[in-house]
Amino acid sequence: MAWPGRPPRPVRLKVLILKPSSLGDVIHALPVARLLRLQYPDCEIHWWLGKDLLPLLADDPDISRLIPFNRRRWWSPTCQTGLWQTVNAARKERYDLVIDLQGLMRSALFAWLARGAYTVGVLDRREGGSALYDLAVERPGRNVHAVDWYLAVAKAIGLDPSRAIDWLPENRAVATEVRRKWRVDGARWVVLCPGARWENKMWPLNSFVELSRKLLHEHADLKLVVIGGREDMGRGQVLHSAEPDRVLDLTGCTSLTEMVEWIRLAEVTVTNDTGPMHVAAAMKKPVVAIFGPTAPERTGPYGQIDRVLRASLPCVPCLQRRCHFEEALACLHRIKPEQALRQSALFLA
Repeated sequence: MAWPGRPPRPVRLKVLILKPSSLGDVIHALPVARLLRLQYPDCEIHWWLGKDLLPLLADDPDISRLIPFNRRRWWSPTCQTGLWQTVNAARKERYDLVIDLQGLMRSALFAWLARGAYTVGVLDRREGGSALYDLAVERPGRNVHAVDWYLAVAKAIGLDPSRAIDWLPENRAVATEVRRKWRVDGARWVVLCPGARWENKMWPLNSFVELSRKLLHEHADLKLVVIGGREDMGRGQVLHSAEPDRVLDLTGCTSLTEMVEWIRLAEVTVTNDTGPMHVAAAMKKPVVAIFGPTAPERTGPYGQIDRVLRASLPCVPCLQRRCHFEEALACLHRIKPEQALRQSALFLA
């Protein structure tokens, strides 16, 4: 492997990937690790990862070591000792390559402090961290998807982004436990994800309820499972109470890896713009994605942008956490359950 202005690197590489959060972002970055492993089977890949996401990659066949990152304590004075211990440990690893796919100042600073032989990252001008890289890779275009940006980074360091990868391999032990724990066999399942990190990314709950009733009315062998975190439990209870015999509410009840395997076994996932959407897309499972203020071209379900539902409004996408349109949240309210039903029906025939 040769990098601009540097001599060829050893075939047996030791690599550090920096992509600590969020769930969707980590999913987007995984192809870089897969391509590294394909081209350099003996390479050792370490990943700097948010503590809440550690289970996602804990048993990953391509990741040799996880370095926990606590975002909330990053700048805390009480965390400085632990931070410098982590930095010193990273320096001792003597990385051949450090890849920063986060592109913010804290990740760029950590990449620089790790003192790898060569550091490459994404060119993100928001905080100027890219000045600390040996090579900064610009987004190929304004509306280029994040996955394709990271693949451009892979190409810049000599990897072949066209090679086929198993993006998110099955965790057989967890998949077996999901089937045993919730007795999922004997029905076809649709996953509903009614939550999101931003309030104005959430399709109205009554729209999810209406969609649920229509789906169950049209498909006698269908059951629905609602997934999400503890913050989504109220929404899950409403959906369950609307059709208690055929809606399983698992909000706040599944581990991260169980959620992944639920999506894998389902026929289709109907979701807001949130992490499970990217999980489904990575496994090439059908997605019906509801988009409001965000841009699916940049961060939508990769390979399934044509399955995104969004309203045609002058403010879309505003990329804002709060709605300032004269008709509050019109971008979500104007997407009707019938639209999601028609799109879902494509995968339930």
